[in-house]
Formats: sequence, C-alpha cells, structure tokens
Amino acid sequence: MFETLPEPTFIAVALLAVLITGISKSGLGGGLGQLSVPVMAMFISPVAAAAIMLPILCTIDLFNIWGYRKDFHKGNLIALLPGAVIGIGIGALTFRHVDENMIRLLLGGLSLIFSLTYFMQNSPVSADSRWGRWFGTFCGALAGFTSFVAHAGGGPVKIFLLPQRLDKKLFVGTQVFFFFAVNQVKIWPYLWLGQFSTENLTTSLILMPMVPVGVWLGWKLVRVIDGETFYRICYALLFFAGVKLIYDGLRGTGVI
Repeated sequence: MFETLPEPTFIAVALLAVLITGISKSGLGGGLGQLSVPVMAMFISPVAAAAIMLPILCTIDLFNIWGYRKDFHKGNLIALLPGAVIGIGIGALTFRHVDENMIRLLLGGLSLIFSLTYFMQNSPVSADSRWGRWFGTFCGALAGFTSFVAHAGGGPVKIFLLPQRLDKKLFVGTQVFFFFAVNQVKIWPYLWLGQFSTENLTTSLILMPMVPVGVWLGWKLVRVIDGETFYRICYALLFFAGVKLIYDGLRGTGVI
C-alpha cells in the first residue's frame, strides 16, 4: 500500500485531511472536504483513498444530522435528491471506465466559472419553480456522479444553493442532509464493486478518532462567522477547489 513513504507519514497526513474534512462539512458546507481524496491519493491509489474516506464521511454525517436536525430546506432536498440517485447509479455502472481526470477538469471548470458569479448580480433559482426543480435535479445528478467517483460532489450542490443566500445554518444543514442520503446510497455499490477491503476499513478505523474533533470545530466556526463573511468564504473555497481540481486533472493527463 505504501511504496515510497512509511505508513506513519500517511496516517499523519490522512488524520489532518480528516480533521479539515470534518471542519469543512460541519461549518462551511464541505468546501475543503473534497480535498481529502486528492491529498491521500499522493500516497495511495485514488480508489483506495475514496474507499477509506466513505465510512469516515458517513460518520461525520451522523454527527451533523444531529447537529443540524432542525436546519434544512425541504424543497431544495426534494429537487436535488432524485437526480443524485441517478448520478450514483451512472457512477456505479461506469466506475471502472470513467476517466477521473476528465471529470476533475469538467467539475473544476464549472466550479471556477460559478465562483466568479459572486461578483455579479445573479438571480437565485427557486426550488419551488418548475425550472428550479429541473436545475436542482441536474445539479443533484452531477453531484451524485462526482461524489461517487471522487467524493467531489460539493461543487454542483453549491452551484444550486449559493445564489439563494439561505441562512448559513440552513445552507450547511441542507448539504448535510443531502450528503447523508448520498453517502448511505453509495455504500451499496461500493460493496458491490469490492471497495471495502480489510486494509481499507482498518485504515478508516485508525482515522476515525479525528472525526468528532473536526465536527466540533466546524460547529463552533459556523456560530462565530457572520452571514456575509460566511458566503465570501464559501465562494472562495469553491474557487480554490476548482483550481485544485483543474490542476489535478491536468497533472493526471500529463499536461503538466
């Protein structure tokens, strides 16, 4: 599993990645959470990294479902979740044939373009309108697919939610409930594809103690940041994630 670096080095880096993921998913809507797989993939295969992270993400979800149990937007979830199931199904059926680098480039480009709309007066798309429901289903499908192949589904969800300028806890909570459902569904095709080896699950257990620390810090963070600053950070994280995805995609294709 570790060819060039000793296992303790990987564990130290992975613990930091789990901490950042817990903070991000619990307080900033997951903006930095999608960096965990690329960081871990510097030492192990991206497939193994994704398998290790899924039980950790499900545990983070359980904490956050309790913490945000009263803070979610039902209409947005109804718009997003049907598409997510379709996207996960497509991801499961095409998993062994998908070019992850092309997915990273596509998602990175979309994230960059959308993050720049912070400087424009763009009108939000309501989940209550017919167009809003279709757009939500599309974003949900893209999120389900990219979440399945690389745990990088946060961008499409933010593209749908950010312009609505929901209350910050409602914004985070809606994503918490969305990804709780997505990650629960992903477990079954991951089992079908044989992703959960004994080695991967053992690594997940070793990293698990960092989960409550990250979640607690995320809860504290969302309480102390004012609404406008919160949204500036979210857009900035979306921009940063877009740059990182494009860089990883270009590096993976050998362009850089």
